[in-house]
Amino acid sequence: MGGKIVILGVFMADTAYRADRMPRIGETIHGKGFALGPGGKGSNQAVAAAMAGGEVHFLTRLGRDAFAEMAHSTWARAGVRSEAIEDGESHTGAAFIFIDDASGDNAIIISPGAAGRISPADIDTRASLIAGAAVFVTQLEQPMPAAEHALRIARRGGARTVL
Repeated sequence: MGGKIVILGVFMADTAYRADRMPRIGETIHGKGFALGPGGKGSNQAVAAAMAGGEVHFLTRLGRDAFAEMAHSTWARAGVRSEAIEDGESHTGAAFIFIDDASGDNAIIISPGAAGRISPADIDTRASLIAGAAVFVTQLEQPMPAAEHALRIARRGGARTVL
């Protein structure tokens, strides 16, 4: 199947910490590892689809900060066409990921920042792009009213939709 793939979702700057255990409130412990990298389910899907050869457009909101720069450079390397709305009122999404060193189990705190403000009005600004998609993908990380609105537009346009 040819045509545009349009993905609505979030970008998160993932900060991952590996340690023997989570610290207690008020406690500082030494970790065994740290990684900073791109994340967010929608952004990850956009990168994978573009790297597989798709014409991918990614719709989200980003703050004006270093994490937004990380998002843009990640997408540029993968060939994702950014449809990001710049949001000067909030930060780009970030996640704290604790990884138990022994088991590999994790615990995650996300702060969606600007992506938590994706609205149906944002979707309307990209309605023709969404309506012209061959495939439209979204997840449950951004506000649901925006996702539902985008799904309706994509279906009316004849896109194959994936939630």
